[in-house]
Amino acid sequence: MTSSARPADLRSAPASDVRVAVFAKAPVPGEVKTRLAPLLGEEGAAHLHAALVRRTLAVAAESGVGRVELWCSPTASHPLFAACAAEFGAALRVQRGADLGQRMRAAFDAALGENAALVLIGCDCPALDAAMLREAAAALAHHDAVIAPAEDGGYVLVGLSRQHPGIFAGVEWGGSSVMADTRARLERAGARWKELETLWDIDRPEDYARLEREGLLRDLR
Repeated sequence: MTSSARPADLRSAPASDVRVAVFAKAPVPGEVKTRLAPLLGEEGAAHLHAALVRRTLAVAAESGVGRVELWCSPTASHPLFAACAAEFGAALRVQRGADLGQRMRAAFDAALGENAALVLIGCDCPALDAAMLREAAAALAHHDAVIAPAEDGGYVLVGLSRQHPGIFAGVEWGGSSVMADTRARLERAGARWKELETLWDIDRPEDYARLEREGLLRDLR
């Protein structure tokens, strides 16, 4: 899982400067959590998404890892984003890029370009907690990357202390091989990385049932 090789053109960020980037779409009915719309309706699915955004930012702020950035899509103009910036002290940024990989790379380029390591998360994982964010940040003191796999074959968290742009290019996002492909890319790059606990995210009606079953729905507002 780890390698001691370090390409000479990659730059390390100071371990004491770690940021948390939260990627979020505007909660527009019909455009978010679409696979849950048959169960919750488009308005209900958008409301759940907004609640997940707020919960994720609350966890990021609670972790105390470092500056929290809310990377918004398609713009930062939705009222939810302004409310979250005020409530959680999050700095608003706008996602840029044609696909998820390009948008993620842009966020890492911005942080690493300012000599800060970055832990990036989405808003689909209600099981992610502040302790895991702290664990991820601590891992970046000794590793090039940290990653938390998802049960569906993707991942729910990725952090970098050094630039590894190749891990985001040409990935079939949403597929079941994202995590396996990322491992292979990190290995080829000679990266040293740590994997955290495998978690689950919420996309389908059965995930919503699990949210209720595990008592996590009451944490959303």
